[in-house]
Amino acid sequence: MRAARPIAEPERNSGEPVTTDPLEGLRSAAHGAIDGERIVEAVRLLAAGPSPRGGERAAADRLMEWARTRWPRISWRRDAIGAAGANLVATSAQGDAGHPPGGRELLVYSHLDTSLPGDPERDRWTTGVDAPPAPLSVDHESGTLTGFGLGVARAPAAAALAGYAAAVAALRDAGVPHRLTLLLAGGGTHASPFAATPESAAPVGVEEYLRSGPRPDAAVVAKCGPPGILYEEPGAAFVRVRLGTAYRPVLARDAAPPAGGLIAHLGEVIGVLERWRERHVAARAGVGGQIAAEAGIGAVRGGLAAKPDLLPGVVELHLYLVTVPGDDVARIADDIRAALETGLRGGPLEGCALSVAARTAHPSGATPQDASVVRHAAAAWAREHGAAPPPISGWKGSTDGVVLRGHGVPTVRVGPAVRADPADPRRDVIELDTLLRFARIYSDIVVRHVVYGESVIETSHS
Repeated sequence: MRAARPIAEPERNSGEPVTTDPLEGLRSAAHGAIDGERIVEAVRLLAAGPSPRGGERAAADRLMEWARTRWPRISWRRDAIGAAGANLVATSAQGDAGHPPGGRELLVYSHLDTSLPGDPERDRWTTGVDAPPAPLSVDHESGTLTGFGLGVARAPAAAALAGYAAAVAALRDAGVPHRLTLLLAGGGTHASPFAATPESAAPVGVEEYLRSGPRPDAAVVAKCGPPGILYEEPGAAFVRVRLGTAYRPVLARDAAPPAGGLIAHLGEVIGVLERWRERHVAARAGVGGQIAAEAGIGAVRGGLAAKPDLLPGVVELHLYLVTVPGDDVARIADDIRAALETGLRGGPLEGCALSVAARTAHPSGATPQDASVVRHAAAAWAREHGAAPPPISGWKGSTDGVVLRGHGVPTVRVGPAVRADPADPRRDVIELDTLLRFARIYSDIVVRHVVYGESVIETSHS
């Protein structure tokens, strides 16, 4: 068992002569270039229209046209993905005089799509709210932004853009060689393939990016999360449980197999699955240093709302799994099926057709705690907060950072926390000061990567 612990900051080698640290001037220049109004404007552009999974192209175009005028020395492009999806990619590469750009490439990453599409007719089955969410509001007196999709992931994406652009400007002005990329991707939120919708079939933007270009040497994922530095993340998987029987009209419910129909006995199925979940999670307690397992029923489907006089012949329950190292999703599906067969035996559902199918979205992944990108992130956090990042344990949020780790890219995740709007839990609230703080952290990581690379020669809390 690995215990989560605070990340030690790099320290200067005691035997080396003290020289002027090139980091300070670059950091100061980068921090001075971070503009809160530009962060707010980026959030406004991201929030100006819906950007569901697979439908991010309009948001990418808005942001690209705006960014090109603000940071013309950075190369901006929009890569179309699927029918209406997109990645927004920014690149900056600069070499020594007479030499091509060198050094290891750092990727700063977030995504354009939101966890919920923002369509109240569709979302109300999750949110319980019929009306559309109110537009983004900016309270200059309190310094807060309140809006839909700020947590996933408009707020950290705007901070990452500002921090990246400021760091690039400082490095270019100083003539420092670098290779740096910002990727705001489409398809960054998980969607079950069992839904069989255009949203669920949308390509994963970071996968498309990695497929078409060279692999970066390290990556920073700018997403909301726990306070601290995540270098481990759980995986994600989807499970579909299906029960089938002969269909009957409601008027013949007593003759239906089972009597009363499938839905009348659905509580027994849910009870079996909830008891399975308790065993499943308990068996994985303490498996990860920073992460933990979880499972839950997120959707139930059966029948036709327009024809409730007909008992459904098929009922489906859709589960989401948060996976940890060592998990085999196929074996988990077999375990669920065995639990259902045992739990329903001798009851009214015993004769129903049962199937359990599972698909892995992404397996869990970890970056070594002593990887340079982790150490640079920890040092940037400590510089900004005045203390080392707190230890993290029991984190259950899987994001597409695991895709980068799956491709062998050392990856760290760091970002702000949001809180729910008391008037509408679909909207997130975050302070502009918090976004400025994390923009500085992102710029600091970029500068440290360029200046120090793989080196760990840094001053404590530098």
